[in-house]
Formats: sequence, C-alpha cells, structure tokens
Amino acid sequence: MPLQFRDDLVALFPGQGSLSQGVGAPWRSSPHWSVVEDIADITGVNVPALLLESPLDELIRTDRAQLATFALSMVGWHDLIAKGPLPRYLLGHSLGEFSALVASGLLDLTQGATLIATRGSAMAEAASAIPGSMTAVMGTDGSRSGLETIPGVWIANVNGTGQIVLSGTPEGLALLAEQHRELGWKRATPLNVGGAFHSPLMASAQEALDGALTSVTWGTTQHQLIANVDGQLHNDASSWAALLSRQLTSPVEFLAATLALPDTVTTTIEMPPGSVLTGLTKRIRPFTTQLSPSSAEEMKEITL
Repeated sequence: MPLQFRDDLVALFPGQGSLSQGVGAPWRSSPHWSVVEDIADITGVNVPALLLESPLDELIRTDRAQLATFALSMVGWHDLIAKGPLPRYLLGHSLGEFSALVASGLLDLTQGATLIATRGSAMAEAASAIPGSMTAVMGTDGSRSGLETIPGVWIANVNGTGQIVLSGTPEGLALLAEQHRELGWKRATPLNVGGAFHSPLMASAQEALDGALTSVTWGTTQHQLIANVDGQLHNDASSWAALLSRQLTSPVEFLAATLALPDTVTTTIEMPPGSVLTGLTKRIRPFTTQLSPSSAEEMKEITL
C-alpha cells in the first residue's frame, strides 16, 4: 500500500536545549520505547539511563544531550506515524535536522545515531579547546546587521524577528552585554550551554563530522525537508552532506525555514522533548493547530 501523506501538516524536531531530568519517563509506556534501546546498542551509550535516571548535569552534556534528544524524538515520531497519514513536511532545529532526516528515510537509524554521536563528541571537544558560549538577544527594535559588527561574536540562531542567539568568545559576549541596548535589543540573556555552537569556533567539529558523512549511504524520501542553513526545501539526498556540514559553523535560520513552509501547512506537531519550537513557530506565522504532546499518553489521545 502506498504511503499516505498530510500536506497540511509539519513535524517539528527540537534541538538539544529542551531536556530536563527524567524527561523520558512520560514516554516509557510507548510501544516504541525500544528505539531508545536500539540507539544505545548502536552507540554504546546508556541512553535509557540518560532519559530516566541521570542527573541534569550529566544529561545536558553536549556529547550526551544530542543522543538523548534524538532518541526521544524518534519515540515520538514512531508513535505519530502509527496513527495514520504522515506529515509531508519535516523541520528540525540544529540537532533536530538529523532527527528529521532519519524520520524521512534519507538516513537510517544506525547512520543517524552514529552521526549524532560523532557530532556531539566533536562539538564537546571543540568547545573544550576554544572557550566560548552563547547569548540570546530579544526585542523587536534591533537589527541583525548591528550584531554582526561586534568582534568575537557570530549569529548562531535566528529564531524569529525578536529573538536571535549569538555565539562568541567570552570577550565578545561581554562586549555584546554592554552594547546590545544601543543596538536596539531590549535584553541579552547568557545561555547555559557548553560552547559557541554554530560559529567558526566549531571548525574542528565540522572536520570530524565531514569525515563521518563520507561513509553515509543516503536513502530516498517522499517528505519535504527544510534546511537550517538556507531556509530552502530539500527532499533529495545530493545536498544534505554539505548542508549538515555547513550547519555546524553557520547560523540556524529557523525564521526563514518556518516561513518557507507553504501557506497550506496549517498544523504543527512537535516531537519530544519539550515545546520550544511550537512557541517559536507561533510567533513567526499563524497556524490553525499547534500540538506538542508531553507524553506517550498525550500522543495517543491526539486526533489529526
């Protein structure tokens, strides 16, 4: 039987910033929890323990958070597709782009888990080698161009017209804290992250990921995926290795990617964990229905 798709539906796949201690517990009853065990077997990382038992400081380590987030997103995805027609559109944020590629079939689970494990470890190593962090600026009066003039600071995530996340050196982010108001931004909030992600300070991680990408055998898909780095639709495999590589040192253009969804897309459903992307997309453009189930039971009760 041919696959059935919903052209009005987009599935959202979060990045690593949505985790909390015990975040996997509400999904433990899912009939697809076994995918977490599969990812543990593939990577040699005790992902079930991360999701159910580990203290928060262990869970949010860059080399652990990415696998944990991916695993829980895959549980939610399998729960969703068991319900009926598939979302035609898939949109991930940073790490979530890898989750979306596995969901689409362009990557299989083994390749996705392996790439994410490599990416997370390489990003953690890059962050240890060159200190850096991230700061979110908020407010509707600022401009992107002004932020790009601060030395040692790079735009990392464009999450909406009123929220941009920047990566930078400690010195650069200190200067940002001093100057953001005169550049038109109302608040500058330091983020509790392990490095200056999506910036040139991740160049060594990009090299490690590039090496892993050379061994990937890409599949095919009938989904439509939107890339972070260019905000464009890509449903063929030919461009994705370069897109994933660029993403490590380039901004996540989530605003542009959300606006690239056709107007016919009226419903969003966010994969676990969290509801960050539901909040971001809500502020970017109108949708009729936005869903972010927080447990396997909530997912079961959803009618699409």
